[in-house]
Amino acid sequence: AVVSTQSTGETEQLPALKAAIMASDEESIAEVLATNESPLPGPFTLAPQADLIKHCFSAPSVPEILSRLDADGSEFALKLIKTLRRMSPRSLVVTHKLLSEGSSLGYEECFAREFVAAGEIYRSGEFTEGVRALLVDKDNAPAWNPATVEEVTQEMLDKYFVPQGREWAPL
Repeated sequence: AVVSTQSTGETEQLPALKAAIMASDEESIAEVLATNESPLPGPFTLAPQADLIKHCFSAPSVPEILSRLDADGSEFALKLIKTLRRMSPRSLVVTHKLLSEGSSLGYEECFAREFVAAGEIYRSGEFTEGVRALLVDKDNAPAWNPATVEEVTQEMLDKYFVPQGREWAPL
């Protein structure tokens, strides 16, 4: 997966780019981006780790991503594990599923699924717990439930992908 493929240059260009993207269909977005592309401001700093990132993050599950990073054992991989283990396990698994399945869906379906998942993340208390740990108590010790990605069950995941009342609709 590619996280970013274009740089648009100056911030002043963003309103025009946004308007052009909104006026285009899925097939013409690549052309719109190409015509508004600017050179990146510097070298891509993750280039040396690109193969590792591709190998690890192409795993079919979050536990497998962590396993591949652990097997690599490099300083970079170990820092990634440490960072990922601090995050909400449920949110990591939900995000992985959204990204994995979203690559074959259209924009409207992706937005609809993300809308449902975001609402459920809020309802589950994971968002509130993260805010509490980082901003309110500032103890940086969230009590995630479940505590690890290995404990996230399919039953927990199901409600993140089924509309729970209000559904997303394009403007």
